[in-house]
Amino acid sequence: MVKEINKEEFNSEVINSNTPVLVDFYANWCGPCKMLKPILNEVKSDKVKIVSIDVDDADEIASKYNISSIPCLILINNGNEVKRNIGLISKDEIERFIGDI
Repeated sequence: MVKEINKEEFNSEVINSNTPVLVDFYANWCGPCKMLKPILNEVKSDKVKIVSIDVDDADEIASKYNISSIPCLILINNGNEVKRNIGLISKDEIERFIGDI
């Protein structure tokens, strides 16, 4: 299940996490973002934690990560970006995306 976080929780939930984190940068007005949410909820992984953050509410974090298109998935490990994907992708593609972490 995807955990919705806010900007105040970002450091504790993502940067300081003991496990890798897949961060879904989205906005409520974004159609593809709405389509991605149920797909992310289907992803099962014991390797990563999955969180979502609204770019409109966390504009400083979105700016720090140079989010220019959404949805944007960023895999973060030990506080560092490992890789990113921009746009809507399938469950299988997400599992491959996080598979080699």
